[in-house]
This record gives sequence, structure tokens and C-alpha cells, in this order.
Amino acid sequence: MDLALWGVDHGYWDASGQWQEPPQETLDAIASTMGVTDGPPPPGPPLWFVRAGHGEWLRSPADLVLEDGTTRRGVDALPPDLPPGYHDLHPLDGGPTTRLVISPGRCHLPPDLRTWGWAVQLYAARSARSWGHGDLGDLRDLAAWARGQGAGALALNPLHAPGPALPQQPSPYYPTSRRWRSPLYLRVEEVPGAAAVGVELEALAAAGRALNGSSRIDRDAVWDLKRQALEACFAVVGDDPGFDTWLDEQGAPLASFATWCALAERHGNGWRGWPQELRRPDGSAVAAFAAEEARRVRFHAWLQWLLDAQVADASGVLPPINDLAVGFDPGGADGWAFQDVLALDMRVGAPPDEFNTRGQDWGLPPFDPWRLRAARYEPLIQTIRAALRHAGGLRVDHVMGLFRLFWIPEGAGPREGTFVRYRAEELLDLLALESHRARAYVVGEDLGTVEDEVRRELGERQVLSYRLLWFEPTAPAQFPEQALAAVTTHDLPTVAGMWTGSDVEDQRSIGTTPNESGEEAVRDRLRQATGLSDEAPVSEVVVAAYEALSAAPSRVLLATLEDAAGAAERPNMPGTVDEWPNWSIPLPVTVEALVASEQAERIATALGSRSGPSRSSTS
Repeated sequence: MDLALWGVDHGYWDASGQWQEPPQETLDAIASTMGVTDGPPPPGPPLWFVRAGHGEWLRSPADLVLEDGTTRRGVDALPPDLPPGYHDLHPLDGGPTTRLVISPGRCHLPPDLRTWGWAVQLYAARSARSWGHGDLGDLRDLAAWARGQGAGALALNPLHAPGPALPQQPSPYYPTSRRWRSPLYLRVEEVPGAAAVGVELEALAAAGRALNGSSRIDRDAVWDLKRQALEACFAVVGDDPGFDTWLDEQGAPLASFATWCALAERHGNGWRGWPQELRRPDGSAVAAFAAEEARRVRFHAWLQWLLDAQVADASGVLPPINDLAVGFDPGGADGWAFQDVLALDMRVGAPPDEFNTRGQDWGLPPFDPWRLRAARYEPLIQTIRAALRHAGGLRVDHVMGLFRLFWIPEGAGPREGTFVRYRAEELLDLLALESHRARAYVVGEDLGTVEDEVRRELGERQVLSYRLLWFEPTAPAQFPEQALAAVTTHDLPTVAGMWTGSDVEDQRSIGTTPNESGEEAVRDRLRQATGLSDEAPVSEVVVAAYEALSAAPSRVLLATLEDAAGAAERPNMPGTVDEWPNWSIPLPVTVEALVASEQAERIATALGSRSGPSRSSTS
């Protein structure tokens, strides 16, 4: 067997430049899960990618059926004026239908895009009206505040859906589905039917607002209260004809997700532990359950309708940069729906490097590259399209995964993994097509070890790179133009945590081994960028760091709300699960206090001061 024909690497260069080879057991396990045989992978249904504006001759005449239903009979060549989209070629000789993808090849990128904005962990941004968890009403208020400052973007954490059963998954990067959103973000008082619920809603809202006093976000308590309130509202207005119209537009994908949610309430959030007859979405037992529990299935679909409306409302103020997580829970709704194209006995992660000597296992199942292609990439198209809905931009987490992913057999460790490659040229064509349809630019999270050809290809595809003051060896003035630039991210220390050394102390307190030399090198970079001495107060260092960042020529500059609020704790500590309250740390101040703060205003002044117009992300 030639595993290279199937995209499986027999080894890789690690972050230190050393060649690493996985054990034979790993290669055997990957070959088994992919169904590797002698020779190349089976071709699957015909799939043809063509660059927009290019005409191509056909091997034999065919009927060309465009995406809008228009049919051109008996064509022998593709005209160069075909609209970008997904079309079908039906050969006149009776051969198999070819899916024809006409792609612009490059992602949407307004030529005059030059803006700045705030990076927002929305769950952490609690206001006086929040129920212990930031919501879409808070997002709308933050958007109005940012727009008033001259910002052109709000970069959000993934709003992907968790399962409905308890406990609630805290990580936005380990969702049950990347195609649907979390009801925890609903502003309940603005839901249809809320006024009619009256006294019951007032009591639930009071209990929810009381959760704002907690030093940690209690998603289980939040969901328990919001679920009760939403059920009461649904009982009043769940038969809205506008909802029925929207439900019909969403079709089978939403019906499948809502059915999974109703099943998960009864059997738990992991479908692989359900009764055998319920483990396939196309099974007769699932159809029977959906019919029997039609009202509950409808409730979960209704929640997505509400979320779509509230997201659209906030996006109308300032279109956000949405975040697409690299994967999803194997036991979740997407794992259930897409199980036939997943390698469910594999996990995605990263090999050991200087920052994480043990490597990383993210617990996410990878798509099998050949089964995904045989499905004409429909699962990925649905996912990208959902992530771009109501967005001005899209951050693609671990964008290198469009080229290759690090597979780890279930039960093995990261040191035993290896890379599996994908048809990057096709995946990038799909991303470009959906980006143009949404008129949203794309940011590729390309931090870490990246192959040179990957960065070149992403640049040619008009995908913005991701550059950080913490990591870049050059001053911000030398950052690339085709990039999003920031000081830090949710996975890295805040300015306060870095400057005071509290981030290292946090790591020691939970029993992890901090990379003290690495953090000292970052502190040196911060000293050089700001020109401040070690005695400078944190508030001055924060502002000076963003004044330094403002020299970057990059298309988009971002500041974090954590830095504006002077937070010392980082939102996430990679490599930990229970040791650190990942994704559960609220901002130390309310949204109302934040938008009135002098520090936030000084950061906005710094980032808004660079020359050139600030542009909306949909320009």
C-alpha cells in the first residue's frame, strides 16, 4: 500500500527542525480507518472545479443545469461567463452527473479595507441585563459602542451550539455543531412571547441577573433558567407563520439538528451512547421519534430562528468577524449527521513543540479527505456557509487544516500521530466561493509552525494572515499588510498577566510547567515595543502596547476587551481541562463600566489614529 497516494505522511519535520516518524501501528490504524487499498483512492462522484471567467471544452456534449435551475442544452464547452456557484453537467451519453464548481479562486477582500476593532469573548461580556452570560443584546450594545468609536469590526468567539443536556460544554471550540448557534446567547426579554409570559419571566430574569455576581460563568445554571423562560415563550408563540417559512428554507439540515437535540435531552449529548437504533439519523426509529416528539423538535428549531434574528439585529449595527472552530464533538449533532464521512476513531491535534512538549490532542474527529470529497464536500459547504451568515469577516481556526491535519489514533498520544493531507486547492476554492457570496473577508489563524507553501498559497487566495505582537520578531511597522494584527489571543496571556508575571504564577498554581524563558522573551518584546520600564503601571503598558500596534500596516487591527478591562487571567489555558476555568472567566467589569472606561477609550484612540480611512467589513 502506498499511503502517500492517500495523503498520509510517513513522517514530518517538527518545530525544532527534526524529522519525526510515527510508529507503524499509527500508519496501520489510519490505513484501516480510511479503507486504504492498493493503488489510489477511488475517484468518487465526478467533481470539477473551474476558475470563474475561464472557458473549458467538454469531453462530450452535456446539458448544463445552473444552480438557479436554468438549463443550457447540449453544450460542448463551458462559457467563460458562467456565474460562480454549484452547477451540474448531465452528459448526453448517459454518463454520471458531474458537479461543477465555478469559483472566483480568491476570497472577497475589499481593496480599501483598513480598519480596527475589538476581540470579544461574548459569554464573558456581562451587562446589568445579562443572565450570568453575555448575550446578543450585549453584542448589539457593544457594536453600537465600537461603531461610535470608529471601529469597523467586532471579532467574536465561536457562537457554535453545545448539546442541550447537562453539563453544558464550556468550550466554544468543542461544539456539538458548527452549523447552528448556542441558545445561551439569546436575550430572552426580546424573544417573541416574552411580554405575554409576564410574572414568570420576571422571576426567572431576576434569578438570571443574580448570576452576574459570580466570579465564574455557570452555564448549567444559565441554561436551566433560559430554557424555562424560552419554553414558556414557545408555548405562547411557537406557531408563528414567519417561523414556518424560515423552517422550510432551512430544510433537512435544521430538521436533523433539532431532532438530535430532542434525542439528546432524553439520552444525553453523546449519540454513540444512545440505543443502537437511534445512532443513525436516517433510521426508522429516529423518524418515529421525530414524529412522536414533533413539538419538542419544533422547539429546538424555533430557538435557531430566534438566534438568527438576534444575530442579524446585532450584525446590522456592525458586521462581526465570526469564528469557525477547527472541529466538533464526535458525539455531537454534526458527528451524528456526518458520521459516514468522519474518521471517528481518530483525533485531531498538534505534535510536540517548544511551547507544549507533550503535544496536543484536541479530541476532535477529522473528516476523511476522500469520503468528504465523495460527498461533494456538502458537510463543509454547509459549515462554511453557516459561519459566514450575517458576518463581515470570518476567522478560520487552524487554517492549516485545509492543507493537512495531525491525526492521532484514539487511545494513542500526540507523539504517535502523523499528518494527513487534504485537497487544499479544492477546499480553498469552496472557501473563496462562499466568501464572495457572503461578501465577507477571511482571516486564516496561521499561528505556529506553518509550511512556507501554505502561507504563499493563502496569500494568493487573499486570506489574511494572523500576526501577534507576542510572537512576531519584528516591530509592528514591519508586519505584513495582508494580515490581521493583534497583541494577544484568547489562548495567550493578557497584557496584565504578561507584564506582572501573574500568568506564570497562574500556571504554577495549577501544576503546569510554564515556559518562563518564552514569557520573559515576550516581556522583552513588550518593553521594546512600549519603551516603558518595569515600574510602569499596567494601565500605561496596555495603552502603550496598542499605540505600538497602531503602527502596523495590516488591514485589520484588534484589541481585546480583556486588555481594555485590565484583566489578568487569560480566557483559556491550552493543555488544561479541569485545572483552569477555561472559557468561564467573565470580564472583571460590566459592559456598562467597560464602555465608559478611560482605558478602553485610550485604546480606541490609539488604534483609530493610524492614517487611512476606517472601513466597514462589508465595503
